[in-house]
Amino acid sequence: MVFGDSLSASHGMPPEAGWVELLKHRLQSESATYQVINTSISGETTLGGRNRIEQVLKTHRPDIVILQLGANDGLRGTAIESIHENLETIIQVCQQNNTSVLLAGMQLPPNYGITYTQKFRDIFPQLAEKNQVKLIPFLLAGFGDKYEFFQADGIHPTEIAQEKIVENVWDVLLTMFKNKQTTIDPDS
Repeated sequence: MVFGDSLSASHGMPPEAGWVELLKHRLQSESATYQVINTSISGETTLGGRNRIEQVLKTHRPDIVILQLGANDGLRGTAIESIHENLETIIQVCQQNNTSVLLAGMQLPPNYGITYTQKFRDIFPQLAEKNQVKLIPFLLAGFGDKYEFFQADGIHPTEIAQEKIVENVWDVLLTMFKNKQTTIDPDS
């Protein structure tokens, strides 16, 4: 299950072009037993996610949650402590429901200041280590600094960037499947 914001909700493009749908097709081509449920909401914050995680888990009962929240908080200048606390609560609720978490790291543009951007970037590896969850170091790795991979707003990746996001997710997600002793071929 993907639990994120507009970066996972295919903002500005058809849903079938987004990385979550591409991941779904890739997983299903490997094994028909896997399903991908996208519960992402454009504009979602960590507080919004914290408020709805229990109901979403109860409704969908996922084995794995790809937690992709925090970007909107960072862009709004939300207190680092609040972002950290909200994400940690989401992780802990997932773990209490026997759901593994894959945390998607995020970074902010440099115009938010060196101190804030560094503290924001550090949230994700700190939470991953403390809560023993897998981490995608930066969801937009490989193109996050390249203007041509973003829509006119400069925030949301274009359709051509979606496959790059899938690769960033896939590399870490595969390690979670290995831990669950599945039969997905890591070379595909």
